[in-house]
Amino acid sequence: MLTLIFSGVTAYISTSIDYLVILMLIFCRASSKNERLTVYLGDLLGTSVLVIISLILAFVLHFIPATWLLGILGLIPIIMGMKLIVNGEENTDTVVNQKLNARRGFLLNVAMITIATCGADNIDIYVPFFVTLSVSGILIVLLTFTVMLTIFCYLGYLLVKVPVIAKSLEKYGRWITAAVYILLGLYIMFESGTFNKLFSIL
Repeated sequence: MLTLIFSGVTAYISTSIDYLVILMLIFCRASSKNERLTVYLGDLLGTSVLVIISLILAFVLHFIPATWLLGILGLIPIIMGMKLIVNGEENTDTVVNQKLNARRGFLLNVAMITIATCGADNIDIYVPFFVTLSVSGILIVLLTFTVMLTIFCYLGYLLVKVPVIAKSLEKYGRWITAAVYILLGLYIMFESGTFNKLFSIL
């Protein structure tokens, strides 16, 4: 169980460490306590949509009989990490401002920002991760995600008040995210027996 929780924490951090900067931008626009609560609920809504999509895709992939074949999906986060190291990240300030200024409720705007800025990365990471889990394992991981989301939202709010930490996160977040992507991909391939199978073939 502790391994599952740790894996869930790692998976969430890998997809959300750079999202802390975006949360800071959003919290700068949240002037009241109700709006700050709405930021949390909007993040929860957007993340829930991405998790549901990932679970559906993982369920479909469960019909592949060989577990080690599913482990090959671990190459996705590894490639994403390498790509992040080489190409860097896109500037998301424009996306955030466009979504917040859209004529929708604040909650939906935050949810759309979460989906727009994290969608591809989250699905690419969550699908191969969920494929390796049992039903009980998925429930533990989803609970872990909820706790981590709450912590990250609170951190995003606090970081608005600490510019030095915010700048450091913005500067080194890319490298931290890339490292976690690669480690998570290696974990998925190891847990699925992909490495053992490939070594036996060689």
